[in-house]
Amino acid sequence: MVCVGESMAVFVPAEPGPAHEVRTWKRTTGGAESNVACHLAALGVPSAWVSAVGSDSFGRAVLTEIAAAGVDVASVRQDRHRPTGLYVKESAAGGSPVRYYRTGSAASGMSPDVLAGLDLTGVRLVHCSGITAALSDGCRDLVRALLAAPREGRRVSFDVNWRPALWAGRDRSVLAELAGLADIVLVGDDEAEIVWGTGDPARLRRLLPGPDTLVVKHGERGATLLERGRPPVFEPALCVDVVEPVGAGDAFAAGFLAATLRGAAPATRLRAGHLQAAATLLTHDDVGEPLPPDLVRTLLGADPREWTAIRLTGEGVVRT
Repeated sequence: MVCVGESMAVFVPAEPGPAHEVRTWKRTTGGAESNVACHLAALGVPSAWVSAVGSDSFGRAVLTEIAAAGVDVASVRQDRHRPTGLYVKESAAGGSPVRYYRTGSAASGMSPDVLAGLDLTGVRLVHCSGITAALSDGCRDLVRALLAAPREGRRVSFDVNWRPALWAGRDRSVLAELAGLADIVLVGDDEAEIVWGTGDPARLRRLLPGPDTLVVKHGERGATLLERGRPPVFEPALCVDVVEPVGAGDAFAAGFLAATLRGAAPATRLRAGHLQAAATLLTHDDVGEPLPPDLVRTLLGADPREWTAIRLTGEGVVRT
């Protein structure tokens, strides 16, 4: 699997208190597509990340950390003229304000020429998002080219990943075009309400008839899977003691896509997404450690009543 999009140096508070009082920060790495790639690698799916970083210390850090997660970074360009983007976030279970410093970043300089030297032989799935499409005209054209290219046996997934600050002054209607070209689309019902005027899965399906697969995420309620030729499937999310929510959507995407590549049943694919998201919800990091394999197998095979009775905490599993 290949994931295409920007990753940045991330700074999170290393001590309690409001951000303007915090003096000690932890530097890590984050970005929707590389988050997905890192999750996939942890789940045993060979993955590569394609992007651009600055030829600077933050760029080297991003490359080193993503490679250490088992992701192939050989196709990432190092730009001598543009810097690596970064963002700063506060950590709170109820929501984490994020401050982006990515204008003019190396990744924003990407364009369809990124595809010229990209070898997709043997790749079964390419993943991209609306974040990349919002970074610049060149990045928008790159995502469009990815989605419009001949499939040659592979599929393309598109996570809407609505970021209002990135779309200020830009034509957000392009998201409908891009989603319509994808084989697999993932979107939160709250995002869809803003972009398309509805978060209802059935209405969204009528607005997006093109993709074979549409996943509508309902936050802590669960997710609905709509696929051509099959009835809709809803699977409730696990109950989780949330530490910090940023990155859970990327984790869900990775869990769902990994299970899809393995040919799992619809409900199992949604559960795989929920389980991967739960692991990230239990940490301050954008990419959490996967849950223990034995626990994952048990929960994937649990009956509906047992599944809904599970609560995940920092100490382990609680059955209510």
